[in-house]
Amino acid sequence: MDKVAKLQAQLQQCRDEKAQLEADVAECEAKLIRATKLIQGLGGQKTLWNEMSNKMSAVYINLTGDVLIASGMIAYLGAFNSLYRDELAVMWVKQCEEKKIPNSGEFSLQNVLGDPVQIRNWTIQGLPSDAFSIENAIVTFKTQRWPLYIDPQGQANKWIRNMGKEAGVKILKFTEEKYLKFLEAAIRMGNPVLIENVGEELDPAIEPLLQKQIVKKGNSMTLKIGDTIIEYNKNFKFYMTTKLRNPHYLPEVSTKVTLLNFMITYEGLT
Repeated sequence: MDKVAKLQAQLQQCRDEKAQLEADVAECEAKLIRATKLIQGLGGQKTLWNEMSNKMSAVYINLTGDVLIASGMIAYLGAFNSLYRDELAVMWVKQCEEKKIPNSGEFSLQNVLGDPVQIRNWTIQGLPSDAFSIENAIVTFKTQRWPLYIDPQGQANKWIRNMGKEAGVKILKFTEEKYLKFLEAAIRMGNPVLIENVGEELDPAIEPLLQKQIVKKGNSMTLKIGDTIIEYNKNFKFYMTTKLRNPHYLPEVSTKVTLLNFMITYEGLT
């Protein structure tokens, strides 16, 4: 009887193993069918992937010259109009080719540093959709210095107001009696600040802010404005606009800010 029970147990074990193997075979066949369908479906993308791969290879090779020209535009060309920017960009492309520095051949700051999703958001927030205005917006967020917009038509002012609405943007003027207190509060809270109607001279009181004389101690950052040491919030943003059409800023001013010419263009007006 013990032998019969043992043989029956072995038989049941073999039957269980057989059932498990059959289930494994069925699962493998299903996976093979799904994999075949997936490979067939992706096979049609092979041409597109090859094109994208070749395109990305070209972009990688041309990155050196394109970023070099983009850096020059961000550092030096913000105050100029679109025609002069384009002339200098063409000149710089030729110089790169003469010196055998790889580049795309036709420079576009929007193609090199632009994010289509972010640009779309900017236009929704009131930024004109012409290339000149988009370049100014890109420079705004790529430069190390705070921007000062030459904005006689108020385009930049409108865009900054709309863009900073959710973050609680503070609109101030140098002529306001207590603007420094509002500025200090915004720096602490991380609210963006827009100072409008700026003249050809800036208030010396904001010198430490313009030069970003931020002191880091441990996990906190502080900034001294006048005799007051305040905590600096990394979310703080600072913008300035002037309605002067052709301001003449002294070198000690223009070297502390990024001048951006936001005068309306025909394309932007359209």
